Amino acid sequence: MAFVRENWLLILVAFASGAMLVWPLIQRRIGPAKGVGTSEAIRLINSRDAVMLDVRDAKELAGGRVPNAAHVPMSELSARSPEFAKKGKPVIAYCDTGSRSAAAASLLAKAGVTEVYNLNGGFRAWRDAGLPVEKTQ
Repeated sequence: MAFVRENWLLILVAFASGAMLVWPLIQRRIGPAKGVGTSEAIRLINSRDAVMLDVRDAKELAGGRVPNAAHVPMSELSARSPEFAKKGKPVIAYCDTGSRSAAAASLLAKAGVTEVYNLNGGFRAWRDAGLPVEKTQ
């Protein structure tokens, strides 16, 4: 018991660190958006005409983007999310690594998009899988 009294701050920091590591896993399970890999994204595009949504900033597009993807920067997504709810198609949001697009997918779900996904690993995963990339001007 003396150890706990003398090291309570260290124990608190360890507990908080562990909670922060586990939180993304919990959030993925209870969040409105499902994560999909590149092969599942391609299946959704081909079979259900899913819309790829690039939420990166304009300067990030220099490295390319997924062909035919709609580009709506995260800063504009709140105002433009009703556009995607009206389409009635599945939406697959992506950013560079998949973290911002998870927030975008949640925002789209709240705006009424019934089927929304987050591309696991983002554009990097798409490019690393050797999938087509459209160069931007």
